[in-house]
Amino acid sequence: MADILTLLAAGAEAAHHAEPSVLGVDSYQWVALAMTVLLGVFVWKKVPGVLTGGLDAKIAAIRAALDEAKTLRAEAEALRSEYAAKIASAEKDAEAMLASAREEADAIRAKAEADSEVMIARRSAMAEDKIAAAERSAIAEVKAKAVTAAAAASKLLIAKAHDGKADKKLADEVIASL
Repeated sequence: MADILTLLAAGAEAAHHAEPSVLGVDSYQWVALAMTVLLGVFVWKKVPGVLTGGLDAKIAAIRAALDEAKTLRAEAEALRSEYAAKIASAEKDAEAMLASAREEADAIRAKAEADSEVMIARRSAMAEDKIAAAERSAIAEVKAKAVTAAAAASKLLIAKAHDGKADKKLADEVIASL
């Protein structure tokens, strides 16, 4: 195997081939000349201008998009601040409504307490008046019954103790005293 490698290495050193040349110009020179001609045609047809114009158009489009994004951002920030102000105003209004409702509730409660105290006093006075009227009625009824009972008792006592002679004597005394 080492012999084969040695033979191949020796053959590679011995095989030197010739480079093609036309009109005394080597191949690498032809490549350089073709590149120069190609670059010349590009410059003659204004390809760099077209390339830079396309890039400039892209740059302008990107700039316009950035400007639009800036204006959209400014509008969004303005809307955000507007809505923040609206929210703050709504919160202040809600606090004012709550304070007003609390004051109104306190006023209603105080009025209800005062009205209930007046009503309690009025009802107490009415109840006391009814009680006093009931007492007077009961006293009058008791007096009437006592008078009726006393009259009946005196009628019985007078009927038992007085006869015709006693009545005549009593009548005479009354006439005499007149």
